[in-house]
Amino acid sequence: MDKDFLTVVKRVFQQYISLADEIDTESAATRIKNGIWFRGPNVWILAFAIILASVGLNVNSTAVIIGAMLVSPLMGPIIGVGLSFGTSDVELLKSAAKNLLVMVVISLFASTLYFVLTPLALVNPTELLARTSPTIYDVIIAFFGGLAGILENSRKERGTVFSGVAIATALMPPLCTAGYGLAHLNMHYFLGALYLFLINSVFIALATYLMVKYLGFAQAQNNIPEITRRRKRVVTAIFILFLIPSIWSAFRLITENNFERNASDFVENNRIVGPHSYVYDYDIIGRSVTIAIAGEPLTDSLKNVFLDKADAAGVNRKYITLLEHYFGMSQEQMNDMIDEVYSRTDVELAHNAALMESLQTSLDSLSSMVNFLRARTDSLQLQLDASAAAVSPRDILSFPLAE
Repeated sequence: MDKDFLTVVKRVFQQYISLADEIDTESAATRIKNGIWFRGPNVWILAFAIILASVGLNVNSTAVIIGAMLVSPLMGPIIGVGLSFGTSDVELLKSAAKNLLVMVVISLFASTLYFVLTPLALVNPTELLARTSPTIYDVIIAFFGGLAGILENSRKERGTVFSGVAIATALMPPLCTAGYGLAHLNMHYFLGALYLFLINSVFIALATYLMVKYLGFAQAQNNIPEITRRRKRVVTAIFILFLIPSIWSAFRLITENNFERNASDFVENNRIVGPHSYVYDYDIIGRSVTIAIAGEPLTDSLKNVFLDKADAAGVNRKYITLLEHYFGMSQEQMNDMIDEVYSRTDVELAHNAALMESLQTSLDSLSSMVNFLRARTDSLQLQLDASAAAVSPRDILSFPLAE
């Protein structure tokens, strides 16, 4: 019975994951080959999309960047490269690679031109900077995005998956960031962004290659076994060459994130360093932390206790720099700040003195008014008393009674 149950489960599972009835490899191959050509409208659409993405990066607008990725026709030549490897089609590989190169040149030209002409320069271009340090996570995104892209191209009834793949794999922003690097002669931006684009392209092509093999796309007629084997070795070497630096970048990213979290927790939990000393500021850059301490100078024993706590919290003491009585400014700047404080204090004291004098004048006026009213009240009281004394009981009895 258990065997029958497993058979039923397997049949149901296969029914849901089976691709046999949903895939048309012949139509997919034709569609991909037609999509690699970069002529006419595609050239203009790419240029417009690059400008859109550059504006989005320039103003840190994620919505504009996503819109540009939806418009751009970047995926075609890259998937074409993967298909050419999967079907051992040398001619297709030449055409796809040529069109991919044209696409990169147009993109770099358009983005560089934009960043040369734009008057806007952000102090903290976070969207640009985010495209300069690729990691293994970018590899994962590109690989699974490529799998989804080739499946979308291969199924009989195409949906909206391709747009999502274009956004997830993010091919446009790295090219725009590389253009920013060229426009400002900044090799960190240029090389980092170009490497991210190449990582995305290589692993989208790898995903396409594997899925083409799995789905059983027809092999090209010009397939030569020896050339095919040599090409596979070259491709494998290229993938490893791109993968290793991205793994190293991811390792550094994770290490720096852990260090930053541990350092922040340590400082926040140990603000009081000594009886009359405390941490008033700190700065974390990479794997180093600078801690500014105010108050009395720390003794060697207090420093050691503080650094021992840091080691216990996972923050190696060799990465810690202690600054005592440091305010981040020169002595001249400090003197100017003190003079400004004194000047502002004198102004405030003069203002308060004038205000107190005005209040005292108002109080004196109110006191005079109160004294005047008290004198009038006493005078009226005397008049009433005198009037009451002038009326005798006989006069009161002589008043006529009302009938």
